[in-house]
Amino acid sequence: MTLFTLLLVLGWERLFKLGEHWQLDHRLESVFLHRRHFSMIRTLLMMVLAMAITTLVIWSLKGGLFGVVQLLFWIMTGLLCIGAGSVRLHYHSYLKAASHDDAAAHQAMAAELTLIHGVPVECSEREYLRELQNALIWINFRFYLAPLFWFVIGGPWGPVLLVGYAFLRAWQSWLAKHQTPIARAQSGVDGILHVVDWVPVRLAGVAYALLGHGEKALPAWFASLTDRHRSQYQVLTSLAQFSLERDPHTDKVETPRIAVALAKRISLVLVVVVALLTIYGTLV
Repeated sequence: MTLFTLLLVLGWERLFKLGEHWQLDHRLESVFLHRRHFSMIRTLLMMVLAMAITTLVIWSLKGGLFGVVQLLFWIMTGLLCIGAGSVRLHYHSYLKAASHDDAAAHQAMAAELTLIHGVPVECSEREYLRELQNALIWINFRFYLAPLFWFVIGGPWGPVLLVGYAFLRAWQSWLAKHQTPIARAQSGVDGILHVVDWVPVRLAGVAYALLGHGEKALPAWFASLTDRHRSQYQVLTSLAQFSLERDPHTDKVETPRIAVALAKRISLVLVVVVALLTIYGTLV
């Protein structure tokens, strides 16, 4: 059921999911709106509550209409948690503004795309475009690769892990948009996600490493297995850059397009891996 649900969700997301309507991040904003006190304990409790509600729903739907109702719930959960509908709109707006040399508009959209990790204050055009590439690589990880990992690894309880991860992602994004860096630090969400992302970053990283320069990328990937100091963002994007370094970071339209094309290729590779594991009975 996992593979079937995943293929339906990804197909629907690619064809129809534009904007915030089918986005859990957007739906949770009303829940986050009145939060005034921040701590890691509160973050964990909210995440556990979201996962508990999902568990209760799955349990209550078990066996209903020969499993059809539960399958529909799986699909709905996947649609809410997998995919970057609103972020894709920002990306297309960036490309449109950049192609028309609208500096103010394309910089505003780039700021939206680099919201979580930002861009160095003083950097060259090449460095700026490299950071934009890194942000797009990370967006693909946050909205596609990591949710896919938790959905698959959870087996019959995949939607529970998926909702937990999507909740943390939404909470981090909301704090970055609407709260101060101090409040975000107090919430502990960055530290929790650092731990949660450790395994999926390494799995995605090996895919990027294999597509890059093997003589450089694979040793860097092996070194990342014992790297406890760098953020997961730095680990993944540094591996991805081995595949991107052959292309010049000079064109403000083509540079991000190259990164997105690479990210899509990695996503496709991992979906194929999931399909093969399912066919051979490793996954349910």
